[in-house]
Amino acid sequence: MLETSARLLRLLSLLQSRRDWTGPDLAERLNVTPRTVRRDVERLRALGYPVHAAPGTAGGYRLGAGAALPPLLLDDEEAVAVALCLRTGAGGSVEGIEETSVRALAKLEQVLPSRLRHRVQAMQAITVRPRGAGPTVGQEVLTVIGAACRDRERLRFDYRDHSGAASRRAVEPYRLVHHGRRWYLLAYDVDRADWRTFRVDRIEPKTPTGPRFTPRELPEDAAEYVAKGVTSRAYRFQARIVLHAPVGTVQQTWAGFGTVVPLDADTCELTTGFESLDALAMFVGMLGVDFEVREPPELADHLRVVARRLSRAADPPRGTTSRSPG
Repeated sequence: MLETSARLLRLLSLLQSRRDWTGPDLAERLNVTPRTVRRDVERLRALGYPVHAAPGTAGGYRLGAGAALPPLLLDDEEAVAVALCLRTGAGGSVEGIEETSVRALAKLEQVLPSRLRHRVQAMQAITVRPRGAGPTVGQEVLTVIGAACRDRERLRFDYRDHSGAASRRAVEPYRLVHHGRRWYLLAYDVDRADWRTFRVDRIEPKTPTGPRFTPRELPEDAAEYVAKGVTSRAYRFQARIVLHAPVGTVQQTWAGFGTVVPLDADTCELTTGFESLDALAMFVGMLGVDFEVREPPELADHLRVVARRLSRAADPPRGTTSRSPG
């Protein structure tokens, strides 16, 4: 009986981990026969869990919505991750979830084993939240987008770009990425036949979603792609700059302003973007390390203009007096 109960808990955990399962897949994961899976599914139904079966030879299963919330089955790492996310959500960038995050965290910590509770508290004690806040995103918007990503369903939405121009988009959504205090959606734009990055706070989803789509291969790691898109591709001037400093030193100070890749132990390359050459020149001047401009060529010319301007300010012509404060 103990073995059967443990298997039922494992089956319930698998059904919670993704939307659809075939009978053979579940049987392989549980190391049992498809017939045993069918019997275990009937046991879960008898306990009140709404497990739906899809017709066909594959014997698909899905855990449906019920009248009561079933218990979530989490391993140690999942429990710690959920607790830390709830702590972050209590003061994060998702609109309207602060109070609910605190309530959920209190319930979770009440049932956490002491060893996990200490891990969560230790992580919270050494974590420093960044100052300032990005735009908030409604939790219902994240829910709609997240479900479309999970279920591989097309998403339609109204969108405003950085200039305020409005458009209607139809996309295949793939990943939600949190970067630089903002939420972004990585998706394949069906009408433009290309990958795009969208600010979620500028999205107004349309329901219902659908139809289902066949997943494409991502162009690269989702987080890396979004980071490149929001720090360079969206801006008028895109720059590639060699920095004479270790990559770790640059990333600690300027994470979120561009993507940095190491060239060797003492140099790295920064890719970033700005709307004006003045802003770009000011940024690279603030890096605090020696650098060489690879792109764009006009940035090097603009830096010479800025250098002459700064030199004149530092060494004004004789006879010029500076005003005293006040």
